[in-house]
Amino acid sequence: MVDLEELQRRLGVSLQESRFRHNRRFDVASESVFGLLRLLSCEHGFNMLVDITAVDYLEYPAAVDRFRVIYQLLNVDSGERLVVRTPLNPPDLQLSSVVSLWSGANWLEREVYDMFGIVFTGHPDLRRILMPDEFTEYPLRKDYPVKGRGERHNFPVITRAES
Repeated sequence: MVDLEELQRRLGVSLQESRFRHNRRFDVASESVFGLLRLLSCEHGFNMLVDITAVDYLEYPAAVDRFRVIYQLLNVDSGERLVVRTPLNPPDLQLSSVVSLWSGANWLEREVYDMFGIVFTGHPDLRRILMPDEFTEYPLRKDYPVKGRGERHNFPVITRAES
């Protein structure tokens, strides 16, 4: 099991630990998240990146930060799981890409970029993956209207070929 005090000493940063449904969660400042993830990947055996996602806390009254990016990690050998969370606030919505640590982060970072507008610097191919290239918004942000802003009529209609 990863020792919190050792990680804090090695990184020289403060980490907040919590637990939820038997999963350990570490909260770390955005400028330190890459160093923590590199340490967990290279020296603590977290060899599988399960998921990267984000949450928009715009309408949460108790929230201090607008966004939180969440990395879910797994040590395949020991079965240990770990969640690493980092806050982000506009206008600086950038994090270092972790594709160099886990190649599977390529598509996951593109999805977070496409849906939330969070930029992963150093990503080898950061472009839209779900929305059309012409789309200028980020649909999972809380300030994006449920029915859109009328942009759908500008996109080409794709129909199935009948067999």
